[in-house]
Amino acid sequence: MKSTRQKLLAIAAAMSALGLAQSAVPGYAQTAPAAMGEPSVQRPASEDHSIRPFQARIPEAAIAGLRQRIAATRWPERETVNDRSQGVQLEPFQDLVRYWGTDYDWRKAEAKLNAYPQFVTTIDGLDIHFIHVKSRHPDAMPLIITHGWPGSVFELLKVIDPLTDPTSYGGSAEDAFDVVIPSMPGYGFSGKPTGTGWGPERMASAWDVLMKRLGYTRYVAQGGDWGSVVAQAEGRQAPKGLLGIHLNMPATVPEDIARALKNGEPAPAGLSAKETSAYEAMNRLYTRGGGYAGAMVTRPQTLGYSLSDSPVGQAAWFYDKFADWTFSGGMPERSLTKDEMLDDITLYWLTNTATSASQLYWENNNNNFNVVEQRTREIKVPVGVTVFPGEIYQAPKSWAQRAFPRLTYFNEVDKGGHFAAWEEPQLFAAEVRAAFKSVR
Repeated sequence: MKSTRQKLLAIAAAMSALGLAQSAVPGYAQTAPAAMGEPSVQRPASEDHSIRPFQARIPEAAIAGLRQRIAATRWPERETVNDRSQGVQLEPFQDLVRYWGTDYDWRKAEAKLNAYPQFVTTIDGLDIHFIHVKSRHPDAMPLIITHGWPGSVFELLKVIDPLTDPTSYGGSAEDAFDVVIPSMPGYGFSGKPTGTGWGPERMASAWDVLMKRLGYTRYVAQGGDWGSVVAQAEGRQAPKGLLGIHLNMPATVPEDIARALKNGEPAPAGLSAKETSAYEAMNRLYTRGGGYAGAMVTRPQTLGYSLSDSPVGQAAWFYDKFADWTFSGGMPERSLTKDEMLDDITLYWLTNTATSASQLYWENNNNNFNVVEQRTREIKVPVGVTVFPGEIYQAPKSWAQRAFPRLTYFNEVDKGGHFAAWEEPQLFAAEVRAAFKSVR
């Protein structure tokens, strides 16, 4: 049992941090692997293991109601500075919202989703929505990809074709993947947890159930943001058949660096140029950029009343992160189209998942960048890492080698940010192919 002081320290750290199928495999009504010091999860033997086809179709009344709320927005005054230091700037954001309330078409977003096979299955009593696309190439490698916050399955749609059909995108047939993209619990069209316990460890366990329920006995996993945290948990659990993981937001901050950051100290002496740059990026997050996480770690329900009641308030909360984390110099429209950002924002609004998504931060109040808190040295499978220049911090290879004893792939690329699959889908796909080549 953690002491009150330990809990407060954990919260303080998190505030400065930011993640037609086959029938069920017999025998999966059993106890899931438990995280260190956590209770086991008992899967009900009577649970429905069927996999049901799904199509997105939001009632027209909900879309009309959204437009009415947008039209009734009460705007704040303009920021008192000429930069983004106070948050989302009024002028570019108003332009996005005007478009949202008049010209944006959610039905086109639905069509993007419904162009791919979607399904729902129940795991641990919760409905899990997922996209499942099989490659036309034989012997394709099964791959499960997990999105993050404030993302969704929308941020991964553009990598489906390059991964499943590599010969059309500069790869070979031997590079092909079958792709599975679940919506995390509380996100999108997945069910919302009604109790506690749906953190990264439980998701990792559920993803293994999902892949085996789909008939896959060998597979690999990928993730960025919360998806990275989940993939690292998958690697620690190392279920039979998991061959490796690939991360685009790895936890590599060493213990001594983490302590210095927590204490507000300058970069320690002896760091390389890349290590110093990473330290400075993390320090900016700790001192100026982590407030959003602090709110969700400590008060997701309180925050949820605003996010669930005001579409523009929710949009600003997300747009702020698109501006911070895309490789765009604070102008996300350089990396993502208005429609792409609004597809994601609107999905959260129409499914009313802003609060349930925020609760994941409350569930997992560790620092998602630190080696010790993410227990990276316990990962038992090969690990690949790709560093994108617009990521929250650029993980140095020296740190990655210390963090992951089984690091088998590391590469730094010259384009893309935190939403790598969304911003640079073909580059992202090429990195995934390269990272998993050694485990095929």
